Formats: sequence, C-alpha cells, structure tokens
Amino acid sequence: MADFLLFALLGGLGVALVAGPLGSFVVWRRMAYFGDTLAHSALLGVSIGFLMDINLNLAVIICCVGLSLALVAMQKQRLVATDTLLGIMAHSALSLGLVAVAVLDIRVDLMAYLFGDLLAIGAEDLLWIYLGGAMVLLLLKLLWQPLLAITINEDLAQVEGVNVPLIRLILMLLIAVVIAIAMKIVGLLLITSLLIIPAASARRLARTPEQMAFGAAAVGCLSVLGGLTLSWHFDTPTGPSVVVMSLCLFIFLYALPSKQQA
Repeated sequence: MADFLLFALLGGLGVALVAGPLGSFVVWRRMAYFGDTLAHSALLGVSIGFLMDINLNLAVIICCVGLSLALVAMQKQRLVATDTLLGIMAHSALSLGLVAVAVLDIRVDLMAYLFGDLLAIGAEDLLWIYLGGAMVLLLLKLLWQPLLAITINEDLAQVEGVNVPLIRLILMLLIAVVIAIAMKIVGLLLITSLLIIPAASARRLARTPEQMAFGAAAVGCLSVLGGLTLSWHFDTPTGPSVVVMSLCLFIFLYALPSKQQA
C-alpha cells in the first residue's frame, strides 16, 4: 500500500475512534450547533497559525479553546439567546478567517481546509491525531460517569456533587481538540458531520450509552474505509466521500426493521 494511502487510512481511523464516543455526547446534549461554531472558527485559527508561523494544529486548538471559553462566559448573559449567539460567532469567525487569509495574502489551499484533504496527511499529522485522540479518550474514560450525569439531568448531578460548569467546560474543550485534529479529514465545514452521523447511526441499535459510544466509533471507521475506497476508485474528494458513506450507513441502519414490538 502506498504511504499516502496508509497515512490517510490511519489518520481517518484515528479520528473516527475519538469522534464516535465524543459525538455521542454531542447528540445526547444537542450540541451540533456548538460544534459547527467551533468548526467555523478553526479557519481563523489557520490564519493565525500562518501569521504567527506556528503549527497549524496548535493554532486551531488555541483558537477553538479560546472561543469555547468565550462562549461559556457569554452564555451567562441574558441579552442574546444562546443559539443566536452561536450563529453570530460561527459565521463571524469563518468570515474573519477568510478575510484574514485574503488581507495577509496567505498562499493556502482553502478547499483543502474547508472540505478536507485526507490523502495529504503526513507523519506529523498522525502524531497530532493519535496524541490528541489518546488524551481525549483518556479524559472521556475518567469523566464518563460525570458526563453522563450532567447529560441526564444537570440539576440532579449538581445535587450529587458533580461540578457541572467544570464538566460542561471540559466537554466543550474536548470537542475543540477533536475539531482541530479532524481538520484535514473532512474539512472545517464537514467536521460536525463526523461527530453526529456515526453517533446517530449507532443510536438506532444501541441499548446502553456504552454500546452507542463503541457503535459510533465502529460506524465512523467503516465510513472512513468506505470513503477512501470511493475516493480511490471514482476520484471523488475524500472528505465529502467519508461523509457520504457515513450517511449511507445511517440510512441503512434506520431502514432495518425495529426490534421493538408494538
């Protein structure tokens, strides 16, 4: 197997294994719009990375984490609804990134960042994916019960001694890290789909939260394999191909007969 295909496969599988379990919380807590906001802000991180001549993955992480902290702070105000605030920040951050790229005359392939370039993954990208992914999975394992508790009922979790604001903030930061490391897989505009679609697909058959998390990772891995195969044989863009395969698996799973009896 050619090196670029091997790197693409390893990178895609690495992101899918992390995005699946984390995406389950995105689905349960209905945070898709929040994920979109962070993903759109990643382009601003890319432009900052070029401007300051630092690693782009690190710049995107810093930008997404900064936006997460700003959102947590601004959600406490009551003048603007949260969904309105997210919409303003999402499109403003994306537009600022595009304007910065143009003004600074940065030579960058915007299509690769917007829609992904899985076949361009290198050894350094793999290092970021697997180190960042290992950190996210470790924190998810350690905080699994508190995360489930605040997902079921935040007030009850607070009574039981869970630090709800801290756990909620950590979840946001984990999403920010996954968006940064998934940037080259499906692109900034499609990252949220890699979090949502596999988790939503696994939800169809899962009976427990743990089953859904593992199932989402499995669906994500199958989507990467199918997307790479589709891209290789039909010369289609890799990022969108992965999302299309994920959609096909979602449709297939929801077309299966329900096991529930009337």
